[in-house]
Amino acid sequence: MTDNSITHRKRLIVLGGGESGVGAAILGKEKGMDVFLSDYGNIPQRYAAQLEEENIPFEQGQHSEHLILNADEVVKSPGIPPTAPIMVKIAEKGIPVISEIEFAGRYTDAKMVCITGSNGKTTTTLLTYHILREAGINVGLAGNVGRSLALQVAREHHDVYVIELSSFQLENMYDFKANIAVMLNITPDHLDRYDYKMQNYINAKFRIIRNQTPEDAFIFWQDDPVIEAQLRQITIEAAKYPFSEHMEEEAAAYVDTLDNLIINTPRTSLEMPRKDLSLHGLHNLYNSMAAGLSACLLNIRKEDIRRALEDFEGVEHRLEFVADIDGVRYINDSKATNVNSCWYALESMSPGGNVILILGGKDKGNDYSEIEPLVRDKVKAIVAMGLHNEKIVEFFGGKVPVIRDTHSLQDAVDACAALATAGDTVLLSPCCASFDLFQSYEDRGRRFKNAVKDLKK
Repeated sequence: MTDNSITHRKRLIVLGGGESGVGAAILGKEKGMDVFLSDYGNIPQRYAAQLEEENIPFEQGQHSEHLILNADEVVKSPGIPPTAPIMVKIAEKGIPVISEIEFAGRYTDAKMVCITGSNGKTTTTLLTYHILREAGINVGLAGNVGRSLALQVAREHHDVYVIELSSFQLENMYDFKANIAVMLNITPDHLDRYDYKMQNYINAKFRIIRNQTPEDAFIFWQDDPVIEAQLRQITIEAAKYPFSEHMEEEAAAYVDTLDNLIINTPRTSLEMPRKDLSLHGLHNLYNSMAAGLSACLLNIRKEDIRRALEDFEGVEHRLEFVADIDGVRYINDSKATNVNSCWYALESMSPGGNVILILGGKDKGNDYSEIEPLVRDKVKAIVAMGLHNEKIVEFFGGKVPVIRDTHSLQDAVDACAALATAGDTVLLSPCCASFDLFQSYEDRGRRFKNAVKDLKK
């Protein structure tokens, strides 16, 4: 006779010791699994301490194959590409690989509001969370912002989660379902991860609508050509709620001829003057529409939605006002890590050639032609800031009156200060990732702000 009293404990391997990985490890422990976490790099001290406190075994600085390849399932950090050697070996053994969001979704029946897009995700996520929280909803914030969804599912209870999802996170989601899926836009980004094939990136983004039913909602920008083309190719089960700058057929949110924001859903509708929105610029109008539609579909009172849209304070590193020095405005848009983000930043600037634009960093295969018309119309000087500025200098040569080539943040800020006169705006909107000179776009933005504040001394 075999002894059936000894049951197999599921072996869960977590790759990556950051916010999502540690959260997944803790949730796995809570569910009685045999958990091991491995990080090829160094685990930040606060996360290592958390793992030790939870008595979860882990390693850093290596991936020990004999401890990993016996997994029943792997939860992978979104930053680890499928081409990493350990991922290739996991695939060869046929071990299932999922994301932290997929893992956490198994253990909660909360409503999920999931937001993706090449640009505007963070602002829209935080704005949606702000509306729901101010309305008294028991809401959690997760994904690319906030705390790990898995950790919140393990240790807390929320009725609704608002989740920012990157294409990397969406890659390993299979059974998870968004009750409300928001797609703001799709422009080329991270193509190095997708074999430089735009369709691969589009397919990853559209995983956000997987498993949706007619009871669920898909909110999207009606005038995005990439979204529009993809929608012609696929079938959507969810109810569709498109938004647009002006009234169009089927638009659920738009601005009318009196410059009022109109939002119409079967649950809730509202109207408010566009000028009362706390966030300005066309891109922020779209963000406000998406957040407002989500809140209406969750039956939030229109008075609560209107008030929250009026008093939201914005996002650090996204068109963040830093200082006015001798009549020159300094704006931190360090979160603009791709060309389309910079387009939105320039679109919000006044015409007339009073912008000094800081570009540069780790190029992800950028095509700068998208911003060329706005640069010609609004930019008096470009200050390139990076280790390799040749592409920027070559592309914009002869298209702006002045180009400066700098290789440090301090030199870039000094060059801007020397070029600027009263009435100008110095805009850090780099179009590029930060990893050539900085640890992250947050590090870049904070150091920019500090350097600007030093100008005042």
